[in-house]
Amino acid sequence: MDLILRRALDGCDISTTEALVLLQQKEPDRIAAIQAAADRLRSLQAGDTVTYVVNRNINFTNICEQHCNFCAFRRDEEDPGAFWLDWEQILAKATDAVHLGATEICMQGGLNLKAKINGASLPYYLRLVETIKDKFPQLHLHAFSPQEIQFIAREDSLSFSYVIAALRDAGVGSMPGTAAEVLDDSVRKIICPEKLNSATWLEIVETAHKLGLPTTSTMLCGHIETASQQILHLEKLRKLQQTACEKGYPARITEFILLPFVGQHAPPSLRKRVGRDQPVLADILLLTAVSRIFLGNWIVNHQPSWVKLGITGATEALKWGCNDIGGTLMEEHITTMAGAIGGSCQSVEDLQRAISSLGRNYRQRDTIYRSLGIDDFAFPQVKVYF
Repeated sequence: MDLILRRALDGCDISTTEALVLLQQKEPDRIAAIQAAADRLRSLQAGDTVTYVVNRNINFTNICEQHCNFCAFRRDEEDPGAFWLDWEQILAKATDAVHLGATEICMQGGLNLKAKINGASLPYYLRLVETIKDKFPQLHLHAFSPQEIQFIAREDSLSFSYVIAALRDAGVGSMPGTAAEVLDDSVRKIICPEKLNSATWLEIVETAHKLGLPTTSTMLCGHIETASQQILHLEKLRKLQQTACEKGYPARITEFILLPFVGQHAPPSLRKRVGRDQPVLADILLLTAVSRIFLGNWIVNHQPSWVKLGITGATEALKWGCNDIGGTLMEEHITTMAGAIGGSCQSVEDLQRAISSLGRNYRQRDTIYRSLGIDDFAFPQVKVYF
C-alpha cells in the first residue's frame, strides 16, 4: 500500500488493481495514510482554496416514465404530489435566483411523455432553455442529463449529436453527469432497469465533449455495488477523460461528485436489500480519497454532496480529497424526497463558514471553474483544460 501511495504522490496514475487495494483497507492507520495522500494530491492538483458556486436547482417535473428502484422523486401524472412547472413558474424561479446572485441554473426533470410541443420533445426542451436564456442571457444553464438526451432522441427519432447541438445552440452551457449511477450493467439491471445502459451513457458524454459541451461526472454509491464495481466505474470515467484529451475535444469533464444512496423513502425493494436509510460516512470518505488518488491527474475538481452527507459530512470530505463544496442550490427535491439529511439550500455564508472552519480560503467560481471575484490564490497548472 505504501508503494501505491508513493507512486500516486510522484504523479503516476495508479491501476484499477492498486485502487482496489486502497479501497479494501480496514486498519485505521492505513486509512489515515490514504486520507493524507488524497489530501496532499488535492493540494498539488487543485490548490488549497476551496471553491463554491451560487446556483439554483430547478426540477421542472417529477412525472416520469421510468421506475428506478432508488428514486423517491418520480410520480405518475395522476399521483398525489405530481408536478409539472409551467413557463411562468420556471421564469419566476430563474428571476428569484438572479436576485439572489446566482450565476448558474441547474435544470433536470423526470421523463414526462407529455412534455412536447406539436408532438415533439425537442421543441419543448428548447423552450425550457429559451424561457430562461431570453430573459437572463448571462446565466449559465447546466441542464439535461445523458438520460434526458437519450429520451429526447428516442421520442423524436433523432441522433444524440443533433439533440446535443440543438440544446447547445439554444443556450445550454454544460451537461450534468447524472444518470451514470454505477457504470456496470449488472448493477443497472437491478437499480435502474429502464435507464440507458453504460455504453450509451459514455457515448452521449463523449459526444457532448466532441461538440464542445463540458460535462460533470458522478457515481451513485453505497447500495448494492461492490468495491470492484466502484473502481471499474472510476476507470471508465478516467478513460473517457483521457480520450477527450488525446483526441483534442473542445470540452472535458469538469468535476467528479460522489452521490451516496439515501434510502429512507426509496422504493422498499432496494431499501430492504441495502438495509439502511442513510450513507455510512466512513465508507464515503474512503471512496472519496481513493477517487482523488485514481482520478485526480485527469479530473481535477472533486465535490461532495452536502445534500446527502449534510454540511458537516461535506466539510469533512474536504479533508479527504475534495476541493469544492458545491453550490447553494436554493431548492432541491430529488434527494430531499428520498429522506436526505442535508436540507435543500445552503446560503453563501453557510458554505463560506464551513470552508473557513478548516482554516482554508474560499473562492466563488462559475460552473466550469473559472474564478469569480478577488482571491489571492490562482489555480495551479494542471493536466486538463476546460
